[in-house]
Amino acid sequence: QILLVESGGGVVEAGGSLRLSCTSSTRTWKELAIGWFRQAPGKDREFVAAISKRGGDTHYRESVKDRFTISRDNTENTVYLAIHKMTHDDTGVYFCAASSLLRVGINPPRRNEREDEYEFWGQGTQVTVSA
Repeated sequence: QILLVESGGGVVEAGGSLRLSCTSSTRTWKELAIGWFRQAPGKDREFVAAISKRGGDTHYRESVKDRFTISRDNTENTVYLAIHKMTHDDTGVYFCAASSLLRVGINPPRRNEREDEYEFWGQGTQVTVSA
């Protein structure tokens, strides 16, 4: 079992920026592709971004690719999600998830967006964008 912990959520004004973190103490961190998902109030959870195990390949939801940046620091066992020019639509709980099978940049991009491709999930961090 791999434990993932998200942090960095909070309340931010519209137009502002935030950086979320996803960390784990697992020794297999470098063998895991990581994805970020979010769930807005009353809506289904949706894919946001994914990054390959070494960080060389990324994949984004089309609607956020100009404002979101996913990156990772494997020396710190951390994946980041930077969000800029935030809007009310960015409000929700953000989850990170890990996959030992996904090959971001190699497999069909649609696979990166499927929740069932990820074996491990964090508890989520709340992000609220105020008017």
